[in-house]
Amino acid sequence: MSEELLVNVTPRETRVAVVENGMLQELHIERGSQRGVVGNVYKGKVQRVMPGMQAAFVDIGLERAAFLHANDIFRSAPLDAVAGDDAPAAPPPQMQIPIADLLRDGAEVVVQVVKDPIGSKGARLTTQISIPSRYLVLLPRSKVVGISARIEDEAERARLKTLMAELTAGGAGHGYIVRTNAEGQPAEALAEDIAYLGRVWELIERNAAEAKVGSRVYEDLSLPLRAVRDLIRRDVDKVKVDSRETCERLREFAARYMPALADKVEHYTGARPVFDMYGVEDEIQHALEKEVPLKSGGYLVIDQTEAMTTVDVNTGSFLGQRNLEETVYRTNLEAAQAVARQLRLRNLGGIIIIDFIDMHDAEHRRQVLRTLEKSLAKDHAKTTVYDFSPLGLVEMTRKRTVESLERQLCEPCHECGGRGMLKTAETVTYEIFREIVRAVRQFDAARLLVIASPSVVARITDEESNAVAELEEFIGKSIRFQADAQYLQEQFDVVLL
Repeated sequence: MSEELLVNVTPRETRVAVVENGMLQELHIERGSQRGVVGNVYKGKVQRVMPGMQAAFVDIGLERAAFLHANDIFRSAPLDAVAGDDAPAAPPPQMQIPIADLLRDGAEVVVQVVKDPIGSKGARLTTQISIPSRYLVLLPRSKVVGISARIEDEAERARLKTLMAELTAGGAGHGYIVRTNAEGQPAEALAEDIAYLGRVWELIERNAAEAKVGSRVYEDLSLPLRAVRDLIRRDVDKVKVDSRETCERLREFAARYMPALADKVEHYTGARPVFDMYGVEDEIQHALEKEVPLKSGGYLVIDQTEAMTTVDVNTGSFLGQRNLEETVYRTNLEAAQAVARQLRLRNLGGIIIIDFIDMHDAEHRRQVLRTLEKSLAKDHAKTTVYDFSPLGLVEMTRKRTVESLERQLCEPCHECGGRGMLKTAETVTYEIFREIVRAVRQFDAARLLVIASPSVVARITDEESNAVAELEEFIGKSIRFQADAQYLQEQFDVVLL
């Protein structure tokens, strides 16, 4: 399997694409005006403690107050193992300490952003700060030494745990998570990361002591550097960067922190834009559409709502070779792989419901579920998949830290107000007729002028001419219609003359 990272840099926007076997799998976007704040550390001030919610709102200098839950302040005893790649597993259920015993209004607190502001919600915070490096995640003042669950070889897990015990003996007493990238790395590489993270934490402590409330005391790396730190692995063939300046910066970063992989970074000098060369631009456009075609002839329909994302699987034009059950099974197998890719590509998070085509064979259902879980294994976001429900639905969750691709690139339709549907020209016509009657009853006028979209005016003058004549007779006034291309289909004005 070949894997490449493509870095496209323009003055106000940077994009990083993860391409596997010629297919776009992930897309990360950072804009100068909308740079994410996940990973940043701030010195905040508690605005209001909410005992009923076991949470507090904290001013960290952003547009909206951020949210800090009691569970993100207090942590139980350290864990031996860690699920996921970048952060500790959630603590087990325990007796919660009341939020009022942990924080008070006006208190100053050093916090880290774990989730960007999404929609109308403010950022999500934690006081359990974690600082990532190439191979490790630092957990200040913690005793945790965890190994990423994605390192499955028991011998390697034991080797890494022994190394970390030796390297941290007599140290500052911090905890660490060993990331997936550390698999097979020598003690020297881990020691370099420990030293680097120690310097970063000293800087954070010094800045926090001197900083004013609402100011940032630590900022995570820019997108290109984060991509090299988090995404480049031994199985990545190349990192192609279309900006010479950014390429040099990435080479220097890689040479310092991952010298074995520094040669993989190269400057792209092709005549065509790098995203065009690899078909990434087309894939981005397809990722904004609701329907996803499958090679077999079936298709997915993906609907993203405020509460959850639903994925509907359909056979479409796929007729199969043997029988209906086999056709459905093959379609669902292909759909399971496609769903996993679309979740990564579109960065869909939260609750996800997948409506596979009904299967009667229990073994077929098990294989489809196994295919979905296997296809999700490469996803950097934490996912949890549950068994088929009695209604034949698969429920799953995917950790969400930033807005989805659609919500990063798009906004609600100005014409339909985000409903996804438009009132028909016929519906708007009858609304206009009712508004005319309402206006005549309220105000005195000799005649009326109706300004509307060309499609509505065309329908009124062509198909509703008799109705207009009856209406003029009923109200005793003449009505003139004027088409204006600036009006959307649902917009109109009734003007009294």
